[in-house]
Amino acid sequence: MFKFYKLLFFSSMIIGTLISISSNSWMGMWMGLEINLLSIIPLMNNNKNALSVEASLKYFITQAIASTLILFSVIMMSQSFDIIWTESSYNLIFNSALLTKMGSAPFHFWFPEVMEGLDWFNCLILLTWQKIAPMVLITYNLNMPTFFSVVIILSMLVSGIMGLNQISLRKILAFSSINHIAWMLASMFNTETTWTLYFLMYSIITLNIIVIFKMFNIFYVKQIFMPLKKNIFIKIFFVMNFLSLGGLPPFLGFFPKWITIQGLVEKNFILLAFLMVILTLLTLFYYMRLIFSTLMINTLESNYNLEIKNDTFLIFSTNFLSLIGLIFSTMMFNFL
Repeated sequence: MFKFYKLLFFSSMIIGTLISISSNSWMGMWMGLEINLLSIIPLMNNNKNALSVEASLKYFITQAIASTLILFSVIMMSQSFDIIWTESSYNLIFNSALLTKMGSAPFHFWFPEVMEGLDWFNCLILLTWQKIAPMVLITYNLNMPTFFSVVIILSMLVSGIMGLNQISLRKILAFSSINHIAWMLASMFNTETTWTLYFLMYSIITLNIIVIFKMFNIFYVKQIFMPLKKNIFIKIFFVMNFLSLGGLPPFLGFFPKWITIQGLVEKNFILLAFLMVILTLLTLFYYMRLIFSTLMINTLESNYNLEIKNDTFLIFSTNFLSLIGLIFSTMMFNFL
């Protein structure tokens, strides 16, 4: 049954983000972030999921601490108290708080834990929409290339190494998101348009994957094999979306990475681009492990209740853009 209060909070969550990214003062930006935070907490609560209360509490505490740091750094920068710290120190606190809000390493510890306690709809919000406000605010304030380079490399290392040992699909997507946060931060070194392109394509691919997980009620790796065995088209779409998420060339996910690497090389961040390409192979490894398991393992019985809402048209329509998108993206170069 649809609850109307969720529509209210969902609307105010969107409004909070829009206030934050369109504000012309730091105080307005902070207010937008707070509206966004207070709106998503009721959306996270779910009577059918015992872990949702714990997840929403963890999320609230982390975000409240980050908001406090943002407010502190903004006030100190506006007052220009240069007695103890310089303005760059407040800038460091401000950027660190924004990175905490989006779940980037080394401020990532809350992110997989919160993801583990949520349903797929809330996971989708956390992976996509909740990244917009902190990311846009970082683009306004991107004047610390060394700090962000360290954050990018740390995010790639953490997501690659910690994702290797996971059996929960929500945690795998969380560590994958940390990896893509690093790519998005690197894409900001080029232009804001590159970041917008990357974020849009990442959101499309994540939506495609989560629609399949939601439809078949899948949360763990061992649950994938049984439902996907019955429909070969959905299995192919599932595999191709993970290949696209890893950034392999025939798929849509390769295009923004290509543009990002090109932008980094043009700006002389050659070592950073090289390290990013190498460290992304770690995340690609656990994508490939998931893909090979899906393609090769057939299970004859299941030890869980399977609720399948088979809507193949929805999956076809959401995956169509992702799978043939690179053709159109490549054609864009004729007009750029």
